[in-house]
Amino acid sequence: MTTKYRNLVAMTGVLALAAMLAVSLHAQAGRRLTDPNVASEADLLTLPHMTPAIVKNLVAKRPFMSILDLNAFLLAQKLTPEQAAALYRKAFVQVNLNTGTREEFVLIPGVASRMSREFVEYRPWKNWTQFDKEIAKYVGQPETDRLKQYVFIPVNLNTASDDAILSIPGTGPRMVKEFKEYRPWKSKEQFDKEIGKYVGAKEAARLWRYVVIQ
Repeated sequence: MTTKYRNLVAMTGVLALAAMLAVSLHAQAGRRLTDPNVASEADLLTLPHMTPAIVKNLVAKRPFMSILDLNAFLLAQKLTPEQAAALYRKAFVQVNLNTGTREEFVLIPGVASRMSREFVEYRPWKNWTQFDKEIAKYVGQPETDRLKQYVFIPVNLNTASDDAILSIPGTGPRMVKEFKEYRPWKSKEQFDKEIGKYVGAKEAARLWRYVVIQ
């Protein structure tokens, strides 16, 4: 092997590693918020106002099917609305852009009645390009990117890419395989039956929040 060839191989390896790191950092940047439904107890304890007792009760109670459910739980644990709001800057149960209510949207830090109206006005949301176009008009792209952490657009079970499936909190390569293996998906009953075999009924119900069959 010539010196020139060895250098070329080494450079190729460096570029490949850089690309992998870039992808990893991009994924991390898009998932800054903790999802209380899938976070470990250790991670939950690092969040604002989370005590061992609250974390224990939270883990026993989950999954929370909406941010309203989580909010009611936290208030029942004697957190004040202000303390809950501080937590939501670090952790949140995402709101479905196409079905979320005003009550859900206004729990997103920095979202008031006006922005909740904009979320509803542009339904149906089909992709993040549409979200960038419409919401950035009002608040700019950096704030639009922040808001993306708090909401989701359901993925089409029958056509979703691996990356789209992986955007669902708590999924990994194994769940990507299962989601794709049972295509075409035709009903919630089929989903509950097939996915429930792997993760149980409660987790299947949580995952169902993030998908749609088309």
